[in-house]
This record gives sequence, C-alpha cells and structure tokens, in this order.
Amino acid sequence: MKKISLLGATGSIGIQTVDILLNNQDNFQLVALSSGKNIEKTREIISQLNPELVSVQEEQDAIELSKEFPRTSFTFGAKGLVEVATHPGSTVLVNAVLGSVGLESTLAAIRMGKTIAIANKETLVTAGHLVMAEAKKYNVTILPVDSEHSAIFQSMNGENPKQIERLILTASGGSFRDKTREELKNVTVKDALNHPNWSMGAKITIDSATMMNKGLEVIEAHVLFGMPFEKIDVLLHKESIIHSLVEYHDTSVIAQLGTPDMRVPIQYALSYPDRFPLKSGTRLDLAKIGQLRFQEVDFERFRALKLAYDAGRAGGTLLTAMNAANEAAVGLFLQGKITFLQIEEMIEQIMINHHNTLLPDLETILYVDNETRKSVESMVK
Repeated sequence: MKKISLLGATGSIGIQTVDILLNNQDNFQLVALSSGKNIEKTREIISQLNPELVSVQEEQDAIELSKEFPRTSFTFGAKGLVEVATHPGSTVLVNAVLGSVGLESTLAAIRMGKTIAIANKETLVTAGHLVMAEAKKYNVTILPVDSEHSAIFQSMNGENPKQIERLILTASGGSFRDKTREELKNVTVKDALNHPNWSMGAKITIDSATMMNKGLEVIEAHVLFGMPFEKIDVLLHKESIIHSLVEYHDTSVIAQLGTPDMRVPIQYALSYPDRFPLKSGTRLDLAKIGQLRFQEVDFERFRALKLAYDAGRAGGTLLTAMNAANEAAVGLFLQGKITFLQIEEMIEQIMINHHNTLLPDLETILYVDNETRKSVESMVK
C-alpha cells in the first residue's frame, strides 16, 4: 500500500485526488494533507480518510479542528506545508497547491527521498533546476500529474529518449479560443471561467484562457524531459482528446488519448508503474466524437504563450518574475481590478524591466517572487 501526503487537498486537483483515494483504499492511504481556508471541505476529507496530520492556513482553524478530531494532529501556515510534505509515514507526495508556495515543501520532501507526483507546475517553472538537481542527488522519481506531461511520459514508456525528435503539447485554446484580440477587450471574469472542456480551479482556467497555462507547461516539459525549447511545440486541439504527442527520429508519432478527465493522470501518477481501473470513468468513443481538429498556434493572438517561451529560453530569475507577475495579475483580474488583456501587458512589462540572474538559489527565487508581486500590485495603485 502506498502512503500519501497531499498538498492542496481542497483545490480542484486535490479534490479529484481525494476521490481517487476514496475509491482505492486497498491501494492507497492518505496519511497527511494540507488545505487553505476551505475548512468545511477539510472536515469532510478528515472524516472520510482519517489522516494522521493536517495543516491549514490559519492557526485558529487548526485549534478548532483539533477539538473536533482529537486523533488527528494539526499544524498551520508555511511550516505546516513542510511538515505534511515530510511526514515520516508517507512515501509519495502529491503537490497540488497553486502557485510557487509549494516550492520549499517539495524540496524538503525530495531530501526525505519521497516520490513526487507534481501537479504544481509553478514549482518546476520557477525552480526547475533546483528541483531536478535535488531529485538526481537523492535518487527521487518525479512523476507528472498534468494531463499533457502524463501523456508525454506515457508516450515515452519503453522508448529511447535520445531518439525523440520533438514533443508536441496540445492545447484546447481555453474559453476565448474563437475570439479575436479586439473581441477580448471587454470580456468578463465570468466569461473567462467558462472553459469548454475541463473542470478546473479559477486560476488555471484563466491561465488556459490566456494560454499562459500552456506556456508554463512548455517550460515544465523542458525541465521534466530535458528537451530544448526548439523541440517543444504547441498545437491547438479543441476536443482535448489527444493530450500530447511524442515524435521520434523515424517520423513515428506516439500519442496518449482519453476523455478530458484529470483523474486519469492523477491516478496514473499514484499507481505507476501499474494501472488501476478508474471507477466512474468515461471510456473514449472515437466514433461518437467523429473528428479531431488541429490548428497551428498564432503567437500574436496568444501573446502570453510567446512570453513564456521567451522566459524559458532566457532562464534564470526571469522565469520567477514571469510566473509571479502572472499569478498576481490573474488575481487582480479575478478581483475585477484589471481587464483580461492587462494580464499579459503586466507580465510583459515586468519581464522588460527585470534584471536576470542565471541559476538562482532558493533565497533569490523567493526574493524575486515577492518583489515581483509587489511591483504588479503597485501598477494598479
């Protein structure tokens, strides 16, 4: 039985991970989890899976929950994330928190020798060089949870990675994929959150609409699979049935297909190298779908994707600045303080003004992250 620590249990990926754990209690045991401010959902998960350790955001919530669940230990804040990630009883850490907040806890878990199932792309974007170096040092396996990277990982199984010609990540195009830039000027938060294919959290849904999400995935693919950026392509694919493809030297292309259901890559990361039946999963019916469409990406239309490629090629703290600027700008958009197109405008301005430092240490990364967020907030003020 695999014993699991879960960061971000009440987020979109976290809730779907909990669903998998509930349906596979003979195979997995949740020993520790972290959540934010959704205390009602946290109570529900504790009641269902009886973890030994729970971390929440606020100390007062930890105190109240400890009265309700005396058999569970409670902690809180940033140190709580690390405690959950390094729980001595767990063998696998699922990092499903949003943003760069998951970085320190992931590095701590790696140093404990735990397998990392990573859905937190920002950790790899901002500090991929640190994460992969530590994983190599401690002989730790990093398993992708994102559907695109899981698809690449599966399409590489049994193949020689030196014979790969290119990686092809597919993109739905998000909620505004059929709109021109002129039509984007007056879109609302409600419009942006209406994704045509996937059910995801607010931040990642906005990232999908700007295509920054795909840009972050390109950088993540570079980090996970050691592929240069000129060999990582993005292809628009509205149906979200082919999740990504790998092309080899002999022109063969291997792809992974499936219905748009995040539980599939989550469960594969947990069960690897085995495959378990997905309870209540929908099987792919290609005859019913009828056709699969593909289209080249217009980098002028999806400027955030181009910015991500630019930051990826430059490397260093520019990656941290770009990611922090995006997180802060998306937060402002969700609050109604800026327009949709201002998200990428703010990111670009931050990148233009940034003084890049190559191969930054953790302290530098955290400093740049914090200062960038302040700079984005000051743009509004």
